[in-house]
Amino acid sequence: MTSSLVDECLKLIKSQQILVNMVSKRVRQLSAGHRPMIETGPRMGFSDIALTEILQGKLTWEPVPVTPLVVPGKKGK
Repeated sequence: MTSSLVDECLKLIKSQQILVNMVSKRVRQLSAGHRPMIETGPRMGFSDIALTEILQGKLTWEPVPVTPLVVPGKKGK
């Protein structure tokens, strides 16, 4: 994994935890046979491919909306 790619991605994805989750999920997909969404070089590993996909805007994320938990039988405040 190239550290310069990580640094560039952290400018786009502010949370290191989210970035790690995105890359690890994409690496699993690539390992399972999914095709890269970018042109790859001969020495690019799966993590470099995932990071480059993020930098090129091919791989994005969106936050999940949080909904309040409703417990039956209890009244809200």
